Amino acid sequence: MTELMTGPASEREPAFWYAIPHGYMQLDLNPPVEQIEGLVRQVLNLPDEMRYRAEEVLRFYAGVVTSLNANRVQACLIGSHPDDAGGIAFSVLTVSTVPAAGVNAKLVIASLAGTAATNHDEGMRPLELPCGSGFIAEKKLVTTAPGRPSEGSDTPPQGQVWQGTVALTGTGTPDIIMLQLVTASVDLADDYRNILLGVAHTVTFTDPSLPAAGSSPEPEHGTVAAMVRSDFG
Repeated sequence: MTELMTGPASEREPAFWYAIPHGYMQLDLNPPVEQIEGLVRQVLNLPDEMRYRAEEVLRFYAGVVTSLNANRVQACLIGSHPDDAGGIAFSVLTVSTVPAAGVNAKLVIASLAGTAATNHDEGMRPLELPCGSGFIAEKKLVTTAPGRPSEGSDTPPQGQVWQGTVALTGTGTPDIIMLQLVTASVDLADDYRNILLGVAHTVTFTDPSLPAAGSSPEPEHGTVAAMVRSDFG
């Protein structure tokens, strides 16, 4: 399990934990100043033809980290898995918190889960998770794709992505926890949905490092909670 801090270590204790699925690498959202300074020195020492591209990558990384932190993203994980065509499918999994702003987070989730149960057209459905109630929502979006505009056009290329979101809360936090998975491999949506649900089923508000009252067996084979242990369930 990987602990998730809901604030700086000096301010708050970890409030919830979750498992990182196979094939995902966590992006450092709070790199130490010394590490950034070291990267800058390395970039400045590169030959001119290489330094320009390296500076672009460094600026992109800094912009992504700044944006994620501004949106209360607690963790960002980059996934790579083999696809059916012999290539690599990439995805991004983020975990964030949304303040309930003076209202009961459990009531907010219960209300949205109730809406999901009666409004299937929105791609939502309620979830019963080990840590409590929640809901999952999924949709396909058209967004800017990597690459340069076609010749004679200023419009950036467009591509389709699948986006799945799970919202949940529990007694360990006054906030709403959002798990979101995005991939351009739309044809693998079923597999990525299993990964997202698998992570959601591992969320706990009990510190896994504490001695358990009883035995703590592995998730039963074939259950959604166990799917997170394999690349695509």
